[in-house]
Amino acid sequence: MSKRSDSIGRQKSRVGRRVVVIAVSGALLAHPIATLLPGNGASFIVSQAEAASAAPVLKLKQSQIITAGAKRVDYVWQTTRSNKAVSTDVHVIEVDLTNPHVTLNAMSGRNNNVGQRNNILNMTKESGAVAGINGDVFVMANEGAPLGAQITSGTLMVSPSKLNGMYAFAMTTDRKPMIDAFTFSGTVTAENGQTFPIEGLNQSTYTPEIAGVTYSHVDNLFIYTSAWGGAERPRNSATKATEVLVRNGVVEQISESDPIPGSVPADGYILRGHGKAAVFIKANVQVGQAVTSDYSLVSQTTKQPVDTSTLQMLVGGHTLLVDNGAASAFSRDIQGVSGSSFTSRTGIGYSKDGTKVYMITSERSGSNTGLNLRELQQIMVQLGVHKGVNMDGGGSTTMTERPLGTTNLQLAHPTQESSQRSVSNGIGVFTTAPQGSVRNMSVSGANVMLLGQTVKYSVSGYDTYYNPITIDPTTLSWASSGSVGKFEQNAFTASKIGKTTLTAKSGNVEAKYEVEIVGKDQIDSMKINTSAGMLSPGSSINVPITVKLKNGKTYNLSGDSLKWEFVGFEGTYQNGSITVNSVDDKATAGYAVGSYDGYGAMIPFVKGEEAVVVEDFEVSRYAITSQVTPADTTKGGVRLISDLPGQTSRGLQISYDFSAGTGTRASYAVFGTNGVTLSGSPSSMTMDVYSDNSKNWVRAEVVDASGKTHLLDVAKELNWDGWKNIKIDVGSAGIAFPAKLKRIYVVTIDQNSDKKAASGAIAIDNIVLRTAAEVKDPARAKIAMTIGNSNASVNGKSIKLEAAPLIQQGSTYVPLRFVSEAMGAEVLYDDKTRKVTVLRGSQMIEMTIGQKDYMLNGVRYTSDVAPFTRNGRTLIPVRLFSEKLGFKVGYDEKVKKVTIE
Repeated sequence: MSKRSDSIGRQKSRVGRRVVVIAVSGALLAHPIATLLPGNGASFIVSQAEAASAAPVLKLKQSQIITAGAKRVDYVWQTTRSNKAVSTDVHVIEVDLTNPHVTLNAMSGRNNNVGQRNNILNMTKESGAVAGINGDVFVMANEGAPLGAQITSGTLMVSPSKLNGMYAFAMTTDRKPMIDAFTFSGTVTAENGQTFPIEGLNQSTYTPEIAGVTYSHVDNLFIYTSAWGGAERPRNSATKATEVLVRNGVVEQISESDPIPGSVPADGYILRGHGKAAVFIKANVQVGQAVTSDYSLVSQTTKQPVDTSTLQMLVGGHTLLVDNGAASAFSRDIQGVSGSSFTSRTGIGYSKDGTKVYMITSERSGSNTGLNLRELQQIMVQLGVHKGVNMDGGGSTTMTERPLGTTNLQLAHPTQESSQRSVSNGIGVFTTAPQGSVRNMSVSGANVMLLGQTVKYSVSGYDTYYNPITIDPTTLSWASSGSVGKFEQNAFTASKIGKTTLTAKSGNVEAKYEVEIVGKDQIDSMKINTSAGMLSPGSSINVPITVKLKNGKTYNLSGDSLKWEFVGFEGTYQNGSITVNSVDDKATAGYAVGSYDGYGAMIPFVKGEEAVVVEDFEVSRYAITSQVTPADTTKGGVRLISDLPGQTSRGLQISYDFSAGTGTRASYAVFGTNGVTLSGSPSSMTMDVYSDNSKNWVRAEVVDASGKTHLLDVAKELNWDGWKNIKIDVGSAGIAFPAKLKRIYVVTIDQNSDKKAASGAIAIDNIVLRTAAEVKDPARAKIAMTIGNSNASVNGKSIKLEAAPLIQQGSTYVPLRFVSEAMGAEVLYDDKTRKVTVLRGSQMIEMTIGQKDYMLNGVRYTSDVAPFTRNGRTLIPVRLFSEKLGFKVGYDEKVKKVTIE
């Protein structure tokens, strides 16, 4: 919850009235901070609408070991709010401190620096942890140093802020957990014996909860060590300070009003003083003199200094939640963390005997509602927490884990926001377990397959300490139950619909894995996620396919699993794309119909194309910046120009200088922060390129809708002078649209470098996407038929029908082929499966003789009636067919006349 609207860091760094901005049920409210502090009449009230009804319950869902002494346990919290049943997933990393191989430690920032925020997944990876949760609250506008204290491996990294009722979680070196509130005490002593108090260690700017104090760093002395990684000491302090560099106890440098350049050395520290503190430095501290700095934390329970070397770790939190196994009074006002709102939460606590630590997160994502702090208290109590504290929540809530048997760290559950938030610090779970012998293994690979699909499976093993262990693939044997497919080494090919159990065996250890091969009866919809292709020889279009099963699960399907039929043209499917080889002479439209076990999806192909200008550089809509690699040798630049030979409009010039480097060197034009949007289903992209005949290479970087990066060749070799229109095939590049054009760049490699110019400039202009023209419905006819009569008319012209329309069980049936072709549709019929496919414009309807299920544009529906055959002719329910394709059906009961138009 560390965004400005919902964390304790909602304090705004400006002179004047102090304000806290809080979010309650999504509404931003601003209050003077004084009215929210303890002792100022503020109180926390849970409304009746928010209060949970009787007997909320925490139900166990599943449990999975992470490492020796630590397991992840998933629960669901079920309660009622406003007489409505709600639930949210709760995740707990349970750490058994009696296991000597597991320990906890603080994780912070990037590369364990304070003041450089990082997401928890990166922190977990960089620190070597096997699991973790986010930690302390912080001020979003600043570097993001935690507002509470932090100790990592016995070293005090950050001092606590002067905020009321803030508690912290710690673990001693003899593995005892504790939760307490702490203050900071420190003193600097000059060589002449004069002293001055130290306000804090490695802290960002914040607003102390002290009457009359606006800025933490005004008139105060702070100490910054090599643990500080912030770009400034600190940002937004509203002060110009005097800084003193102390190395090995001796003053080495003094700078008045300007910061000492560079980072803090490992064998020293910097004293930063403003106002009264700066006056003290000027009067008492000189270069070459000795200076002593002493500081410590002070426990608010014992009122005694804490020897930080006795603490393995400490991470600050927020309010106390549970004490002596019961919900406690909140130690500080909770409006600043939206305490009464239902959102993602993070907390930590420990058992009464001190042997177990519970690292807790809850979700607000999908159907999960999140929790308020009252509910988090109840959950802690039901888990058996003796003492617990609230940590940062909302968008900051994150849990990471190393799944059993793997070396890859991952998110344990979805975060509240679309991406991970960078936070100040976290609490990591670490293992010191030695390598043991193989204990068990698990199979990895697809658990849902399609006919004809081949999937490679692998195993991951873990040892007696639950460390990942490599299984020698030469010792593995594979088998499957039933007869739905077969193995070749570790690759299983599905040949029949059904279920199978895969078994992997290595020595005396075996693992089983359930796999289902699905058929058309299990499909709810199948869609080709593109609009239309161009009906011209040589054109290609990417055809990403999505299948949704009746159980609600969705899968991306390779076109290799489909049987393809092309109408109006000859085509091929290969590597995710359809290519038009030739077009039938009389075809005005074409169709590619892909069928999986008889279940179909279609993409139309049309003649003609539409050109959409992506960028012509005439109007500056966003920043275009330069970037080079390697940064220490390559030079480059970008600018908008209009004076090149043959140029009639403004374009973008990209200059480069590769003369000082080796290896791969590139000069980039970067299109804004997010790139330029490429939408639709384009077959190609064109751009005008001004070449300097340098023999270098030009490429474009595109990031597609799935996050995959594609590098497209614009010109493999700049082997001409002047302007040239270049066409880039994007239809067969496997790009999922909408995509983003992120960068265009000139690049060189060492190969044949003597034939390439080391420096120069190119230009680009008129970037255009070319997509198929709009799919248009064929012209409609007006059809008139009479029940039981084989005479009909189309647009007033008499037609003799091979089968007369009829009424059966209250439904009117008409001859399929006559009606379809009269309306400009294509009709396909499969004698073997008795499936009828009607193609018209952008629509496809599939029906099977005698079956009520039908598919419209790849989606399964059920009708009250089914098509049937009589005398070799197929008759279909007129309203089902016509109205689904957008026609108007009329019926005159007196004369039994059916009209379609």
